Amino acid sequence: MDLFEEIVKMRRAGRRGALATIVHTNGSIPSYESSRMLVREDGSIAGTIGGGCVEAEVWAAAKEVMQKEAPQKMVFHLNNEASYDNGLICGGTLEVFVEPILPQPVVYLFGGGHVSMAVARAANAAGFGIGVVDDREAFANKERFPMAVEIYTSYEEAFEKVRPNASSYLVILTRGHKEDMRVLAWAVRTEARYVGMIGSKRKVLSVYRALENEGYKPDEFDRVYAPMGLEIGALSPEEIAVSITAELVAVRRNAANAEHKKLRQQAHPAAAHSVGQTTGER
Repeated sequence: MDLFEEIVKMRRAGRRGALATIVHTNGSIPSYESSRMLVREDGSIAGTIGGGCVEAEVWAAAKEVMQKEAPQKMVFHLNNEASYDNGLICGGTLEVFVEPILPQPVVYLFGGGHVSMAVARAANAAGFGIGVVDDREAFANKERFPMAVEIYTSYEEAFEKVRPNASSYLVILTRGHKEDMRVLAWAVRTEARYVGMIGSKRKVLSVYRALENEGYKPDEFDRVYAPMGLEIGALSPEEIAVSITAELVAVRRNAANAEHKKLRQQAHPAAAHSVGQTTGER
C-alpha cells in the first residue's frame, strides 16, 4: 500500500491519523531510516517501523498525537533489552517522529453578508477551507466568495449535504434571528468541532429560550460559542473577522484561551457587547 495515497484518501474523507517515521538510527537496528507506519483513528495501521514493543509504544503515542494534534519525537535506547522482542533485541538508538495527519479544517459560513466576506478572507488566509450558505444567490456566489470550495443557496440543501465532523467549523452570521435559530437548531446536533453564533448576549439567550420551547435541552447549547469571537473591541467587519478567526484558530490549536464561550459570558460580560453590536447584513 502506498501510504501517501492512503493519507490523501483519509484527508479527503475527513478522517484523522498519525504518521510515524524513523528519522535516525544508531547501532544494530533491524529497521531502516525513513521506514513509516500510518495509524488511523480507528486504530488500524499500515506499514511498519519494525514491530515489537517499539511499534506498540509508537501506536499508543499516535493516538495521543491525533487527539492533541501536535507531533512527538520518541527516542528508544534498545541496548539489548529483551523486552523489545520480535526482532528488536539489539543494541542501538532509534528515533521516531510521529506527526498528525489531519483533514483541512473547513469553515461553513451561514450568511453571505459583509462580515461573512471578511471572515472568509481572514479564515482562508489562516488555512481554513471555506463553505458558504445563504438562501439568496446574490449573496452566495463565486464573485463574492472566490475562495469558497462549497456554495449552497438553500439552507435545506446545506443541512442535507454538509456532514460536519471534527474538522468542521460552523459560523452563524445570517441576516436575522429567525435564520440564526434555524441554523443553530441543526448545528448543535452535528459533530462539528466548533459552533459559533454572532449577536448580543440578549439575542443569544432569546434564541436559546425559543429553541428550548421547541424541545431542545439547555445543555445542548453548552458547546456553542456565542457571542463568538475573542474580545478585542472589534467594530468594523474586518475587525470582527479577525476576532472570529482568532477564536477559530484557538479552537483548532487547542489553545488555553479557547475555553467555552458559556464560561466566558459569565466571566466577561463585556464580551457580549462588542461583536454583538453588528447589525445589518452580516
